[in-house]
Amino acid sequence: MSDAVLSQSTGEVAGVPHRPNLDAKPHMGAIVVFLALLAVGVGFTLNGLISDIDRSGTQPLAIGVFVLLGIALLIALAFEFVNGFHDTANAVATVIYTHSLPANLAVVWSGAWNLIGVLTSSGAVAFTIVSLLPVELILKVGSSAGFAMIFALLIAAIVWNLGTWSLGLPASSSHTLIGSVIGVGLANQLLAPVGTGTSGVDWGQALGVFRALLFSPVVGFVFSALLLLVMKLLIRQPKLYAEPDTRHPPPWWIRGLLVLTCTGVSFAHGSNDGQKGMGLIMLILIGALPTAYALNQALPDSATPAFVQSMQSAHEVFARRAQGVSVPADAARARVTDAIRTRTFNDPAVFAGLADLATSIGRQVQEHGSVRRVPAAAVQNVRNDMYVASEAVRLMPKAGFSAADQATLAAFQKSLNASTRFIPTWVKVAVAIALGLGTMVGWKRIVVTVGEKIGKTHLTYGQGASAELVAMGTIMAADMYGLPVSTTHVLSSGVAGTMLANGSGLQWSTLRNIGLA
Repeated sequence: MSDAVLSQSTGEVAGVPHRPNLDAKPHMGAIVVFLALLAVGVGFTLNGLISDIDRSGTQPLAIGVFVLLGIALLIALAFEFVNGFHDTANAVATVIYTHSLPANLAVVWSGAWNLIGVLTSSGAVAFTIVSLLPVELILKVGSSAGFAMIFALLIAAIVWNLGTWSLGLPASSSHTLIGSVIGVGLANQLLAPVGTGTSGVDWGQALGVFRALLFSPVVGFVFSALLLLVMKLLIRQPKLYAEPDTRHPPPWWIRGLLVLTCTGVSFAHGSNDGQKGMGLIMLILIGALPTAYALNQALPDSATPAFVQSMQSAHEVFARRAQGVSVPADAARARVTDAIRTRTFNDPAVFAGLADLATSIGRQVQEHGSVRRVPAAAVQNVRNDMYVASEAVRLMPKAGFSAADQATLAAFQKSLNASTRFIPTWVKVAVAIALGLGTMVGWKRIVVTVGEKIGKTHLTYGQGASAELVAMGTIMAADMYGLPVSTTHVLSSGVAGTMLANGSGLQWSTLRNIGLA
């Protein structure tokens, strides 16, 4: 095959060195690691699930519920698996195309750091995505409508990710999942009977997520370009900016830098993207096994006095705002839920409902000694009261509250979230292994696109390091604030920025397709 034909087929210009070897068969050691991780993941997941059920005293599951739970968990983990080979290929593209690591070793290395990233994640991103869902579906997640919601959004996300992967397009799993969530919210609103007050999309929360998703690629593009220009001024090493020699690996210090940045992006991807399925898995578990997962069974009894005190303090704040208005105890949650749907919190009846919820939650926890001792029959109701109260505090304007009252409400919300927004270790392990295994499979198509079809010249060492350093920093910063961002778009934009800064030219058709996907 002539060089001209090769350049046409790969999207490179003539005279560019041949691509790295992407066709090597997997080493037997990699296959053994894959199978061992799969076995560990299945075993650890089953052990964690059974242990939680036994500890909570849950009655044996009916066959239908057990099958539904298994299918739902399988679909959720399948999303993370696809996310692994779809998104993580971006992290390894630079080290592969600069010949810093052989392809198979790079993929295994990236998979391992994805796994570590998931295990150390906070869970904030997971619950940011869950909060986009309609509140009534979250409160009734165990209903047929709740499971239909979860199946619909996960299957849609998986199908789209597989479709774009088959075309070699590094589409964003973050955009895909969040788009599915918004689609479910809109469908929920459109299909609801007239006059039911059904909520749709939380557009305030959605706009915050959209800003992160749209702004992060701009950060990747601009800062990667600037970093490359600064490197050229400060680090005058010609090898850093020359096309890689396909016959030899780069100098050790360049190789170390590129492997370090690949490691950082892989870790950051795991800590951010890995969370996106966790919140949905928790909804599945709460719907199928509320006794075991509706409330945090890991909270110690010693936390009860502080929890009860935060409920009592919040009650006093809400009661002052209620101005003597009262609502029936059995209508308190419905009144607050309506306020969440309509975003009308400046109403004494809403504060009366919140005061009643705070009192009811604190009383039940105090009577039973701790959150984990709330009886099975009351768990779902207590959890729903906690969720509604926390969402109301999150959404209501705080400008009219004194600094002391704002601190009281923050402590109130923190106590509620600690009881309802948690992720068991076995869920993190299952997601981590699914993401790590996915990294080892199907990565080649995306790697070729990132390495060959964004710019018109071969990716240099400096370009790879600049793009990955900025991507790593951007994703980690987003993770700190609980914001989902797209590893795909941040890194692809970073590579494009370095190509532009280097005067290499861009393949606009590829960038257009990535943006549209």
